[in-house]
Amino acid sequence: MNINKLTYPAQINQHDLRDTVAAIGFFDGIHKGHKKVINKAVEIAKKERKQSAVISFHPHPSVILKNKTNDIRYLTTLTEKKAILSEMGIEQFYIITFNKPLSKLLPEEFVEHFIIGLHITHLVAGFDYTFGHKGAGNMENIIEMSQNKFTTTVVEKLENDATKISSTRIRHLLDHGLVGEIPPLLGRTYQTTGKVITGDRRGGSQLGFPTANLHIPEDKYLPKQGVYAVKVHYKDRIYNGMANLGVVPTFIDDRTEPKVEVNIFDFDQNIYGEQLTIEWHQFIREEKKFSGIDAIVAQLNKDEQAVKNYFD
Repeated sequence: MNINKLTYPAQINQHDLRDTVAAIGFFDGIHKGHKKVINKAVEIAKKERKQSAVISFHPHPSVILKNKTNDIRYLTTLTEKKAILSEMGIEQFYIITFNKPLSKLLPEEFVEHFIIGLHITHLVAGFDYTFGHKGAGNMENIIEMSQNKFTTTVVEKLENDATKISSTRIRHLLDHGLVGEIPPLLGRTYQTTGKVITGDRRGGSQLGFPTANLHIPEDKYLPKQGVYAVKVHYKDRIYNGMANLGVVPTFIDDRTEPKVEVNIFDFDQNIYGEQLTIEWHQFIREEKKFSGIDAIVAQLNKDEQAVKNYFD
């Protein structure tokens, strides 16, 4: 998959571009609704023997439009998004920098520059997709702006239990620790990838439960704090485990940023510096402060059994 980062005004040479069928949207999470849009673009591209593409944006428009700076977090980081789109068979990924100049573009200017300008001959989007200054462009009036140079397909909303599948709904479930309800919406378990770093060195020596501490990208959306049943991807194997997402209040009083540490079952390897991917399967309990080491160990034994029962 080719990746092209564009900033308005982009220097685009149309003569170097193939006829393209593109799906457009922010696609945070790439849930089942997003996949329906993207797969439709791939399907049409194959049928018409054209190139398939996704047009997306970074950062999220709210960063610019609502002056958010540090608190924007994504269900899929840009790195994760690239990997998923590649697996879906997308040939070209256009990442448009969302900034003040772009936010002020009239819908007609956006279409001229980033649809016609990218040699898009067919555009696929969700029913609620809007674009241009103040979202004035939509999948109904875009036909008037096409100059007969491209056609469109509108994908209707996808529902689960009579409720629209959306990134907002998935975030709500994460906020309440309901990770077990996410796969029917996402099409996969919610996952987090991080690098193993040096932690407090307390889990193995003091507690008898060695943990891998993960450095998670700051812009990754994490579930509610607590203890979870997880699966851990390391190289070409998958292990069961239990993860604690929290501030470890028994030992540290002033930590504000939660950390992820995972105890991998039936595992004894030195993995500092390695990448692990965590699948969040089930919330087990809230994080809490304990009276001492013995109380923690007793609870960890209960947690381990609860996780093993869940996976059995």
